[in-house]
Amino acid sequence: MPLQIGKDLMLLPFWKGARMPAEMRAHLHQQMEIGDLNPWFFPLPSDSLMPDVIIDYDMRKLVFSIVQQEDVLGVSCNSGSFSQTHDLSANKLPDAQNDENKHAQITEVQRWKDFSDAYCCERKEVISHDGVEVPLTILYSREAWKKGQSPGLLQGYGAYGEVLDKNWCSDRLSLLDRGWVVAFADVRGGGGPDSSWHKCGSGLNKLNSIYDFICCGKYLVNEGYVHEDQIGAIGSSAGGLLVGAAINMYPDMFRAAILKVPFLDICNTLLDPNLPLTILDYEEFGNPQEQSQLEYILSYSPYDNIPQGSCHPSVLVTASFHDSRVGVWEAAKWVAKIRDSTCSSCSGGVILKTDMKGGHFGEGGRRGQCEETAYEYAFLMKAMGFLNEQRKR
Repeated sequence: MPLQIGKDLMLLPFWKGARMPAEMRAHLHQQMEIGDLNPWFFPLPSDSLMPDVIIDYDMRKLVFSIVQQEDVLGVSCNSGSFSQTHDLSANKLPDAQNDENKHAQITEVQRWKDFSDAYCCERKEVISHDGVEVPLTILYSREAWKKGQSPGLLQGYGAYGEVLDKNWCSDRLSLLDRGWVVAFADVRGGGGPDSSWHKCGSGLNKLNSIYDFICCGKYLVNEGYVHEDQIGAIGSSAGGLLVGAAINMYPDMFRAAILKVPFLDICNTLLDPNLPLTILDYEEFGNPQEQSQLEYILSYSPYDNIPQGSCHPSVLVTASFHDSRVGVWEAAKWVAKIRDSTCSSCSGGVILKTDMKGGHFGEGGRRGQCEETAYEYAFLMKAMGFLNEQRKR
């Protein structure tokens, strides 16, 4: 039985992005006999509503069974029921024609649907300032979300051609179950359909990234996904530059923001060739030693464009003392200038939290990650006024 691999495999659920064996990739668009293909295991690409799952796929019978899937407390039942029936040493596939296996397979597929029954993932195209359509992924709970009333958190990065991570993360359930909307803006400068998406948001086109992010925030409010006074933003590293610049342009748009090890003093940093990433970043952001590029960088630099005397949203800024990518002084300088330049009644809501042990990616470890996320979520809820409402009750 011949199989046109390049065509037929696209019919499998979630197949795109699966890592195939080298010998199979070499014959991707050639016909092969089913019997010539050896079984193998692969993880399905993670989805915003589905935890990572490993399946066992029988290409001869065109059926699959679940070997293991992440178990999420309160959302999914125990998974991996097929792991006991699969003989790894013998490379034997479970008989999908068996009634018991059929029933188990249906149960596993239904578990995937359970996530989409409880939570919704929508992918929209937002029209940016120049007419370009920007992908926006929106997550919310079907039960807890309230149109036009829910708080929201918008995340962006938009640099180095990196794709924004939208994979399943159980930590978000804490927000989603409280009625929050979590959105991801794939602005220009990050990863996209081709290399032009990166080029259109870097160098002398960096402002496109910032306008894309702002347009996505406006879309969430205008379409009723988020309350107009309860939208927050989060960005890490170069994503902190994105969020910081957006706040400078539209300080009234965001109620709160989290900037994690943010790249904020871009001009002064790029003028120092002794720093480890300066020369490499000329290609991404431009070289401020050239007058035209200097003027362009100064037009959006978060540190150099803080509006004087204006009200500023609450911001949590994190820094790491041993960060080799973004100097710990950048966050400290930015926070000090915010407190000195903005309205005195709201500048107290700008918090600097410095990790004296970790580097650019923190200390690592599951416990440390949970503590960090809990601190950030607590900050967001307090900034949005939810803790005050709970005290009144």
